[in-house]
Amino acid sequence: MEGFAAWAEASTLGQAARGGSWTYPVANLVHLLGLALLIGPIGIVDLRLAGAFRSLPLSPLSRALTPLAIGGLVLLGLSGVVLFSADARTLIHSPLLRAKLLLILIALSNAMAFRLLWGGKEPVTPWLRMIAVVSIALWLTVAALGRLIAYT
Repeated sequence: MEGFAAWAEASTLGQAARGGSWTYPVANLVHLLGLALLIGPIGIVDLRLAGAFRSLPLSPLSRALTPLAIGGLVLLGLSGVVLFSADARTLIHSPLLRAKLLLILIALSNAMAFRLLWGGKEPVTPWLRMIAVVSIALWLTVAALGRLIAYT
């Protein structure tokens, strides 16, 4: 891991993230935009699954909001690489970053389980409600950990 972190910091991207006056701040803003695009739409779909907004049909709501969430996830991934490259050797030792990455994997697995179990039909089963509540908790925890990394 040390070798990879050293390579990331020494890369053109790592140097630009550390040395450029705009690269890191812009990546940070893109990361925030990605977070809003991920958690906002997914949060609404998850709240609908959990029982809120019952007057909204789930299938069209999910079809409309899922692409926004996927776009947010892509922005998070791309900007996260930039942010990581700026200080990779320190970040690889961060238990908060490790926890964040693990929870992202769990949250993505949870999303895949939702897609496999749901099938686009109603009524929403208790399993789907549980997946939705877990999804909300996971993504909010990932966001909190990400913010806390900056302060450690």
